[in-house]
Amino acid sequence: MTIHRDAQGIPFINAESRTDSAFALGFLHAQERFFQMDLLRRNSAGELAELVGEAALEHDQGVRLHQFRARAERNIAAMPANHREVLEHYTNGVNYGLSQLGANPWEYALLRQEPRAWEPADSLLTIFSMYMTLQSRTGNFELRDNALAELLPGDLYEFFVPKGGIWDAPLIGDARGPINLPETHIAALVDESEPMAYGKMESEDMIFGSNNWVVGGALTEHGAAIVADDMHLAITVPNIWYRAGWNVPGTDFNMRGATLPGGPIIVAGSNGKVAWGFTNTTADWGDLIPLEISENGQQYRAPEGWKDFEIVREKIAISGKPASELEVRKTIWGPVIGEDHNGTPLAYRWVAHDQRGANLNIISMETVANTRTAMDMAPEFGIPHQNFVLGDSEGNIGWTVAGPIPRRVGLDGNRSVSWADGTAYWDGYLPLEEHPSVYNPPSHRIWTANSRTMDGEFLRVMGDGGYALGARQQQIRDDLFAREQFTEQDLLDIQLDDRAIFLERWQAHLVRLIESTGGYDDVLEQLENWGARASADSVGYRIVRNFRLRFIDFSTAPVLTYMQRHDPDFKFGRVNRQVEYPAWEMLSSEPEHLLNPDFESWKALKLAALDKVLEEMAEGGLPLAQQTWGVQNAAKIQHPLGRAVSAVNWFTAMPADHLPGDSHMPRFQSATNGASQRMVVAPGHEQLGVFHMATGQSAHPLSPFFGNGHRDWVEGNPSSFTEKSAAYVLTLK
Repeated sequence: MTIHRDAQGIPFINAESRTDSAFALGFLHAQERFFQMDLLRRNSAGELAELVGEAALEHDQGVRLHQFRARAERNIAAMPANHREVLEHYTNGVNYGLSQLGANPWEYALLRQEPRAWEPADSLLTIFSMYMTLQSRTGNFELRDNALAELLPGDLYEFFVPKGGIWDAPLIGDARGPINLPETHIAALVDESEPMAYGKMESEDMIFGSNNWVVGGALTEHGAAIVADDMHLAITVPNIWYRAGWNVPGTDFNMRGATLPGGPIIVAGSNGKVAWGFTNTTADWGDLIPLEISENGQQYRAPEGWKDFEIVREKIAISGKPASELEVRKTIWGPVIGEDHNGTPLAYRWVAHDQRGANLNIISMETVANTRTAMDMAPEFGIPHQNFVLGDSEGNIGWTVAGPIPRRVGLDGNRSVSWADGTAYWDGYLPLEEHPSVYNPPSHRIWTANSRTMDGEFLRVMGDGGYALGARQQQIRDDLFAREQFTEQDLLDIQLDDRAIFLERWQAHLVRLIESTGGYDDVLEQLENWGARASADSVGYRIVRNFRLRFIDFSTAPVLTYMQRHDPDFKFGRVNRQVEYPAWEMLSSEPEHLLNPDFESWKALKLAALDKVLEEMAEGGLPLAQQTWGVQNAAKIQHPLGRAVSAVNWFTAMPADHLPGDSHMPRFQSATNGASQRMVVAPGHEQLGVFHMATGQSAHPLSPFFGNGHRDWVEGNPSSFTEKSAAYVLTLK
């Protein structure tokens, strides 16, 4: 087999069998990304402390409750023989690639460790690591939402934790209507003797999410669908993805796209006839189960009566120290993962625990010839549940959920309920005919961005796992309906859209506030000339954006204070992702009975929020005219070890570029999170496609492929989806 690499290090593998291409990809991954692969498998196996020491012990203890290594080995044993064969050859390629390095990857020298050989189960552990990134291993959204619903007066809960509003932009259904002001006075939550708790100023939408959309062939010059996909994740050195391509032996299919080091498949890309991408559904794929415990604490009630907990003891190795032992309590539904706000033990029923939760079935995308067939395979994919958006060379487009959807009986998943009497349970998984889907809609357009996509029965079976506010999704939808014809460049332009449409009403309100107050002349000038974009050089954007967040902190502080009285560790986190609606209602209507009693008036609260923002912006010592959004949003893209050993950043960190973009717009960007890749491709016309990837192909700072392509990602240059002419050729025999 031969590997052709272009000047950016992007390989294309020519092989005579699928197992040979798997071997070659394993070789490449090990040569350039082995430490990253090691972290991924250890992350979900709960084995990080063995590598980096006691600092990772708490993480490992939390993860070991799920026993993902044992689950990975179980799933491997249940795989079809051809899938196991691919994994075994990939594993052999990894270990051969590692052995052919002149020295161990540099990270191991720094840690004074030796790399451990790869095993087939490790590849499934990388999938479980993505579950932990994209879904909660402790059911946090349900846990916090339950606490709010139970503890807050009902009308305050409905007001402060709405389920949507005017920014919704689902594929099926409509936006939600306006929220109603509650009657309960905010003072009902406040004890004058306790200090008010204030949250940190951070966007409620800084999440692991993504954008994707597709336009049908009726809207393109070449008649093929065009898929756009940018997956939003933490951006580190190296990038989570590794670009690669290969022929599918015995066919005319050629695979190209993003691989996840540790696995032998293309995650998002094109096979020449179908192109596809993913965004996290942010729907509900697990249920917390409050347990009824016996007096001695040794049993729990189940439908067949009282049952003993199954006790498993996990031994956790710690570098430089004796091993630690962890007791895992298991029920018929899942492991005990913690307690609720009442101290009731909780078991967790999670798709990730089931055999269908992780497999290699997505490999079937390599030879799928059309959108409809690909959609029909999606329920069998063993991956964290994704919005699967795709299109084919004939112009057909579709959306569905990739991953198995549980059939809930006796519960809707929104509230934790006991399963002890047998009336609440999961009855397997939905068959294909009940799976949510959209195929060739009349508009020829499909879009998703981690917000609610469905309504009615489809929404019921998907549930709500903490949907993002719809503003980003809505802006993408409106961008798509602003044109009737599209090229690949047009879709890249949407990916790079940093217009601050969502904040326009906040900017207008803040301008009026300052005009009526006086004394803020310099600030007013910046606000009036803010540019209405999350531009790196805009001071006004930074002020408006941060004013909104500080206003939210100040106005919702009584709720946070009340919740922390019941649970000192309570945080809004993902549970308050729709906070824009109550925040705007309070800002615009100024309901006297909802005013934080720390302030004498709404105007005083608003000015305090503005003053706090200006004070924090000035901490860097720059004059106001230089306190741009780019200063705050400067890239901090580092190697994982750079957090512990600052010297590592000297030779591995990417430049601290001032980056445009922000949370509630298509160009999602922060200092550490953003588009891990941007892909625009029409199947059959890959030469016209675009692919951006931060930090480059290689993890080694001395590699010619280190950092290659990073400038295109920063600047939005239309870099090629396909590999260019071969600069290097490697033959594996």
